[in-house]
Amino acid sequence: MKKEARYLVPNDFMADPSVHVYNGKLYIYPSHDWESGIEENDNGDHFNMKDYHVFSMEDINGEVTDHGVVLEVENIPWAGRQLWDCDIAFKDGKYYMYFPLKDQNDIFRMGVAISDKPEGPFIPEANPMWGSYSIDPAILDNGDGNYYMYFGGLWGGQLQRYRNNKALECAVLPEGNEPALCPRIARLSDNMLQFAEEPREVLIIDEDGKPLTGGDTERRFFEASWVHKYNGKYYFSYSTGDTHLLCYAIGDNPYGPFTYQGVILTPVVGWTTHHSIVEYKGKWYLFHHDSVPSGGRTWLRSLKVVELEYNEDGTIKTIEGQ
Repeated sequence: MKKEARYLVPNDFMADPSVHVYNGKLYIYPSHDWESGIEENDNGDHFNMKDYHVFSMEDINGEVTDHGVVLEVENIPWAGRQLWDCDIAFKDGKYYMYFPLKDQNDIFRMGVAISDKPEGPFIPEANPMWGSYSIDPAILDNGDGNYYMYFGGLWGGQLQRYRNNKALECAVLPEGNEPALCPRIARLSDNMLQFAEEPREVLIIDEDGKPLTGGDTERRFFEASWVHKYNGKYYFSYSTGDTHLLCYAIGDNPYGPFTYQGVILTPVVGWTTHHSIVEYKGKWYLFHHDSVPSGGRTWLRSLKVVELEYNEDGTIKTIEGQ
């Protein structure tokens, strides 16, 4: 399905959008691309990512408001470098921002910052979440008082360095017919500041109920978790990373397992693919990014939005990347 996408912030390079509806408006929480001056590599060292902005819009085709810088690396007590993809949750009048950041040992941890307003600014906690690791937090408000964080990313996202929530002596990436590395899920504590349980694996299975394998690079998880509900089902969507697809799988509860369904978005210009899916004013939208405005350089990405549609059976119509 070929659909026209709209660029949202033409005068700056923003990526990895997490999008939510608060107070009747769409709020966009992206990462911010800055060049670090380091040559591009698989660990993402060419990304500086030193701050976050927040954007809002009242109409999908209307004006996009930039609320300015809401959090900076230099103001986070435990910071090393690189604020990658973040997400937001709202509870009891407070907005909680969850962000991955390398500590002073260059290890990714999850931090929390809090605001009274969806547009920030956000005040960071003094320490990262205990037991947290890797990147790309995505928060599910399950509507029953429980909030869940999905997270994880390969290569520069460091997920391959962990098994059973413990760091390995040497990182290991499954290959061939070995079961693929899974994203993680953990329910959040009542105060929203810590995990309420040990993170668990989020199993993605094929139509026969078998776990996807490490060699199945066009279907297995790489990074960029997102979860939304549609017609009582949980849709877990994600990026395949080095094969540049956005895929999705469907399950019956937040923990899964999730059965692979297909491709949401075919490859766009630029290496990374990262997204969110949200309903607004009766329609569904896919927020994502590409590197067209910067001439295809993968570390300078631009926010886009395109309408997303479902088939009658609940599957998602594949969108052709532009």
